[in-house]
Amino acid sequence: MGGDHAPEVTVAGALRAAGRFEIPVLLVGDQAKLESELRKHGPIPERIQIVHAPSAIEMDESPGPALLRKRDASIIIATDLVQQGKAAAVVSAGNSGAAMGAATLRLGLLPGLDRPAIAMVMPNLRSGVIALDVGATVDTCAEHLVDFASIGSVYAHCLLHIERPRVALLNIGTETSKGNAVVKQAYPLLQNSDLNFVGFVEGQHIALGDADVVVCDGFVGNAVLKTTEGYAELFWSMVKEAMASSLLARIGGLLLGPALRRTAQRLNYASYGGALLVGVDGICIIGHGRSSPDAVANAIRAGSELAEARVIDQLRAAIHAENSVPSKTEHPASSKL
Repeated sequence: MGGDHAPEVTVAGALRAAGRFEIPVLLVGDQAKLESELRKHGPIPERIQIVHAPSAIEMDESPGPALLRKRDASIIIATDLVQQGKAAAVVSAGNSGAAMGAATLRLGLLPGLDRPAIAMVMPNLRSGVIALDVGATVDTCAEHLVDFASIGSVYAHCLLHIERPRVALLNIGTETSKGNAVVKQAYPLLQNSDLNFVGFVEGQHIALGDADVVVCDGFVGNAVLKTTEGYAELFWSMVKEAMASSLLARIGGLLLGPALRRTAQRLNYASYGGALLVGVDGICIIGHGRSSPDAVANAIRAGSELAEARVIDQLRAAIHAENSVPSKTEHPASSKL
C-alpha cells in the first residue's frame, strides 16, 4: 500500500514480477482494494496472493508514532512475514522511515551494528559501486560511518564478488584537512581498521570507479542519489531532443539507438528497482516513492535474487569472521565488526 501511486503501481509491478520472473508475490494491504485493482488486469494469477492488512502508513506520516499507533499497518505485517519465515523478502515503495523502523524492530540488527543503512548499487566506469547510506540514518557519528564502511565492504564482497573492496569516505575534497567534524573523526578510525580504506573521495569519483564502497551519512547520500538520477533523466531528455532536431540527427539516432538504449538501461533507476537495507537480519528492499511498475517488479526481483544468494547468511558469516580477527586498534568503534 506504500508509494506515491499505490496500490495501482505496486499491483501492476507485482503482476510483472510474477509473470516475467516467475516470482510468487504476497501483496500485503487492504484486501478489497487489492482485489479490485487486480481485477483490472484480468484473472488473478496463482503466483499472487493477498495478505490482509487493515491500515497503512502514509508517505507524510512521522514513522515512529505511526509504527506505534498502527500495529496492523501493511509494512508491519509484511515485515512480520519475513521474520516468521513465510516470505523471503519485504519490498516497499512507501514511507522509507517506516520500512526501516519496521525492519529494525521486527527483524533486529545483525550482531555488532547500531544502525542500518540503505545501500544502493550505482553504475560507474567499472562494474559498479555500493553507496551507503543513501537515506536511512540522516544524523550520524564517526562510529556509525565506520559501521557503514564495514558492512558495505562485506556487501560488496558478497554482491560484486570483489575480494578486497576499496572503501572511501565521501567528502568535499580529498585532502585530510577538509570536511566536517564527523568525517574527520571517522578518517583515522578507518585508517586503523582492517578495511581496504583508500581515503576521501569527491562526488565525481563515484562515477569514475575510484572506490568500490563509498560511505556517507544518509542526508548527503540521498541528495547525491536523487541528484544523480535527476541529471541522468535530464541527459537522456537532451539526447532525445537533439536526435529529433534534424533529419541527419534522426538517422544517426536510428543507428545509435540500440547502444543508447543499453546505456540508458544502466542509468535508469527503474532497472535497479530498490536498495537493500543492510544491517538488519533479513532482506528489506526500499524503493522510490515514485516507482514505476517496472521499478517495483525489479525491486521484487532484487529481493528474490538476494534471498536465493543467501546474502544475509553471507553477511552474518562475514561479520562473525571480522569479529574473530583482532583490529589494528583497541578503539571500540573500529573493533566492533
